[in-house]
Amino acid sequence: MALTPEDVSRIAHLARLDLSTAEQDAMRAQLGEFFGIVERMSAVDTSGVEPLYTPLSAVQAVALRLREDVVTEGNDRAANQRSAPAVEDGLFLVPKVIE
Repeated sequence: MALTPEDVSRIAHLARLDLSTAEQDAMRAQLGEFFGIVERMSAVDTSGVEPLYTPLSAVQAVALRLREDVVTEGNDRAANQRSAPAVEDGLFLVPKVIE
C-alpha cells in the first residue's frame, strides 16, 4: 500500500503529531513497511486454524485459570452515591453538556 504525503499528514494530525517534512518522509517509509507486512499476513490462508487464547498454547497445553463467576460484593448503591452532588431515583444526575 503506497501512502501519499497527504496520508501521512492526516495520520499525524489524527495522532496529534507535529512532524517536519523530513520526519514525515521517514514516517511514510516506516508506515509503508508496516502495511507491507500486514498485506503479507493477510495473504496467508488461515482457514481451519484455531485461534489462540494465549501464544503459549501453540507450544504447550495451558490450563485456563478462570475464577468462578459469583457475586463477591453486594449492591451498595446508597453508600456509593453518598458523595455524589446530585442523585434522583438511584441515578447520578450530571449537568447537560450537549445542547
